[in-house]
Amino acid sequence: MEAARFEVSPSRCIAQQGDFGGKAEVTLNVFFDSSALAKRYIEEKGSDQVQAILSSASALAVSVICVPEIVSALCRRRRERKISTEEYRNAKASVLSDIDDATVIGITEEVIAQAVALLEQFPLRCADALHVACASALSTDLFVSADDRQCKAARARGLRVEAISV
Repeated sequence: MEAARFEVSPSRCIAQQGDFGGKAEVTLNVFFDSSALAKRYIEEKGSDQVQAILSSASALAVSVICVPEIVSALCRRRRERKISTEEYRNAKASVLSDIDDATVIGITEEVIAQAVALLEQFPLRCADALHVACASALSTDLFVSADDRQCKAARARGLRVEAISV
């Protein structure tokens, strides 16, 4: 697995104005939840869509729980013998490498308060509410998830959402 390459595609990005020598700098700050980002490391339906979004992104953000959730999914596939130990090691190394270049959003009082509010309003699991709350705290340009309920909650929070096919 190769590390994420962040290339800017103007058709999917937001131009920011500033002192850039007369040119607009095009950026797309993308927040991935675990269900979507895992498709980068586990080939399945939606993996191509995830790759396309990552190639359009100028910055990647995830919540602090993203890596453990993806590693958990990889471990389960290894236990079920759907991937080999070598494939597991390579995928885990790719996850850790990609996250080195990402913004990792921690669990703050604001994030906890938003997650609780989301749990009271939507039928979400705790981790799903935390992902949406982290993305809201960041004010990301695009929230990416493969979970329909989570996408609905993110839209209700005013986030622009890309739902990944499952």
